[in-house]
Amino acid sequence: MEHTNAQMQACIDQCLKCYQVCQGMALTHCLKLGGQHTEPTHFRLMLNCAEICRTSAAIMLSGSPLHQRTCALCADVCEECADDCERVSDMQECVDACRACAQSCRAMAGAAA
Repeated sequence: MEHTNAQMQACIDQCLKCYQVCQGMALTHCLKLGGQHTEPTHFRLMLNCAEICRTSAAIMLSGSPLHQRTCALCADVCEECADDCERVSDMQECVDACRACAQSCRAMAGAAA
């Protein structure tokens, strides 16, 4: 499936925003609040989500056809992160960024998803 430069740029932007939000919230909001916010499984998931978002953006920026596979994985991780951030609560910014990124990556993954 062929994507326009505008579609790919929009997905890159969503990935970078999600990276920034997940990384930032994990290292500020979650560490400040503690408790459920710093449970190892939740905290690792947030950092893993940030990293796959950053990686997906980098793969798309390189022009590699591998972006379909990284975007499919990124969408899965973002959905899992959004669900877990909802479970923990008080993390709506992360939930919204993850859901938007998942939707954009799922579209970019196309038939590979």
